[in-house]
Amino acid sequence: MIDEASLMIIMKEVEKNRFGFDNFRNNVVYFFEHHPQLNGSPPVVHTVKSRLKDPQHIREKILRKSAAENPITLDNVFDRITDIAGVRVLHLYQEQFSQIHQAINKQIEDQEWILSEKPKAYTWDPESKEFFSRQNLSVDVKESFYTSIHYVIKPRIDSPFSCEIQVRTLFEEIWGEIDHHLNYPNPTESVSCREQIRVLARLVGAGSRLADSIFRTHFEDMKRKGI
Repeated sequence: MIDEASLMIIMKEVEKNRFGFDNFRNNVVYFFEHHPQLNGSPPVVHTVKSRLKDPQHIREKILRKSAAENPITLDNVFDRITDIAGVRVLHLYQEQFSQIHQAINKQIEDQEWILSEKPKAYTWDPESKEFFSRQNLSVDVKESFYTSIHYVIKPRIDSPFSCEIQVRTLFEEIWGEIDHHLNYPNPTESVSCREQIRVLARLVGAGSRLADSIFRTHFEDMKRKGI
């Protein structure tokens, strides 16, 4: 565990760097809100949400992650806590993710952003797992039914500032908000709620597939009509 004196020193360092995290967060938000290929007609990106993690939540996370054999320190706090700045990118249906993924990869190829860790897709659904695998993403199957794609980026390799990007559909966002309300930071003890959240996840998966089918049919119809 980490002692209170060390924790106070770490939190002062976090607070000192808060502006830098916020500035980088704003730059990432601007990218997704103004990228021409993501904001055409119709737009690929539906909504961009962002936040800076509340100091109390940072403190709690440091305590949770500071195991006796691997404590968080002043020297490694920004390597261990990588979601102080967070941006969430929401889109309507799953196939749009490919364009968002390509735009992020282009930023990395151009060295505008640096990947701090390997991107990962989280899902419970076998069809989604196959889809994300085709995007060359590492896939983590979650028993919790959580679904989202996570990237952790930096402006440069030696920067202390990072930003976690989460990409998900609007269906998945609804599920995530309900699950977060009930299970974060402490999981619900209600068996009924846990079961209902699992049922909701299956409904979300079906809704996402239906949305893909609707848009696929729509675009095929437009192409057939020469529109």
